[in-house]
Amino acid sequence: MSVVVQALIPVFVLIVMGHLFRRWHFPADGFWVHAERFTYYALFPAMLIYKLGQARLPASAYGEILVLIAAMLVAMTVILVVIQLVWRWPGPVYSSVFQGGIRFNSYVGLAAAGMLLGDEGLSLIAVAVAVKVPLLNLLCILMFSVTCRQGRLRFAPVLRAIVTNPLIIGSVVGVVWSFFRVGFHPIVAGILEPLSDLALPLGLMCVGAGLELKALRNASAPFLVSSVAKLVLFPALTLGLALALGMDGTMVKAAILLAALPTATSSYILARQLGGDAPLMAAIISGQTLLGMLTLPLLLGLLWQAV
Repeated sequence: MSVVVQALIPVFVLIVMGHLFRRWHFPADGFWVHAERFTYYALFPAMLIYKLGQARLPASAYGEILVLIAAMLVAMTVILVVIQLVWRWPGPVYSSVFQGGIRFNSYVGLAAAGMLLGDEGLSLIAVAVAVKVPLLNLLCILMFSVTCRQGRLRFAPVLRAIVTNPLIIGSVVGVVWSFFRVGFHPIVAGILEPLSDLALPLGLMCVGAGLELKALRNASAPFLVSSVAKLVLFPALTLGLALALGMDGTMVKAAILLAALPTATSSYILARQLGGDAPLMAAIISGQTLLGMLTLPLLLGLLWQAV
């Protein structure tokens, strides 16, 4: 467990630094909004193309990732539906519980994978992001249509956002690059490598800058249930599914890491646009990010021992 803690400390320190810098208005008001856009649209795609383009994953790994991701989402959806049958929250409240219980922060995941599992783990997480993000968005849209019903939901803008998602584009380009074993010309590598090196630290500081601690005043039973489901139950469930499917090694560790991540910051945008409880969603995002500093090293240290 000490190895896990040591590897994750830089991740958490960078998140805290980003939060403090934003509170101190450093380097300037408005900087972090632009930094997040730059990271999302330029740095992370460059990193995914560069890292995945050099990866040499076996062809079977892609099929295993798809099967495991599908099993994880189906199993967790069933659990969250059962939770709603017990608690019977209003639709907007449940939509935030659902998103908080199943979505993941890809910035933290990619950074943690690189530090804990090396380039192989980073490549597996990147492929999983390309698979999981479209499935999650469609699943969450379907959930909103059933629970909130705030007028007619339009799927076209959501599908367009998925297709143009920079993380998905970067992952797909990187996978294709790797599959054909093209390699990188020294000039191309000379451009992509420094961008790749910059992506993770700046991305993590942007996560910290986006924390809204005031939103935690809205913490309540839905926040607690969502956080326990996401940060504790989901990774334990994932371990069971992976072992039941006969998987082992880095693949299982990467899957557990993916499941143990706090929920995605983009959940707030979806809640606000589709009639969810946006203040509760903000509290879940901020609270889970803080709780993840404790639960990630504990859960990974415990569950990885079974792999």
